[in-house]
Amino acid sequence: MIIGLISDTHDNVESVKKSVEIFKRNEVDFAIHLGDVVAPLTMQFFFGLKMKVVKGNCDGDVAHMKKKVSEINGEFFKSQLTMNVDRKKIAAVHGDNEMILDKLIASQEYDYIFHGHTHQKKDEKAGKTRVINPGAHYPTVEEKTIAILDTEKDHVRFVEV
Repeated sequence: MIIGLISDTHDNVESVKKSVEIFKRNEVDFAIHLGDVVAPLTMQFFFGLKMKVVKGNCDGDVAHMKKKVSEINGEFFKSQLTMNVDRKKIAAVHGDNEMILDKLIASQEYDYIFHGHTHQKKDEKAGKTRVINPGAHYPTVEEKTIAILDTEKDHVRFVEV
């Protein structure tokens, strides 16, 4: 399965549009936004992708966000997303609560843990768990990146937007 990962877009519509095009060109099965979309209206630019969205610490209007995510046939998760893909156990959180993130990693229950929040891309192993942060699109971030994960090949690729 091919999963697109994006985080911390902070209303950077230009980056969102470019990211969506990259995800579509790479035929992702679905994409996960790891939080800090910020304005719920920004979700409209993800139309055409199968989206899963985890709430970030800057995503304040939860009711409106849920509505906008549902309008593009996406799924919204208030704090944490867990799923199984290709016999791999996955957890996704925004990452602003370091205690929760550290606890997920320490549990060694997951093959992959995805998070955002730090605005820094990361691909690290912690025991059996691969921890991936796709980077950020905040205006002051120099290198704006997304990640594309092939779970069958266990291969992640960062793409500069």
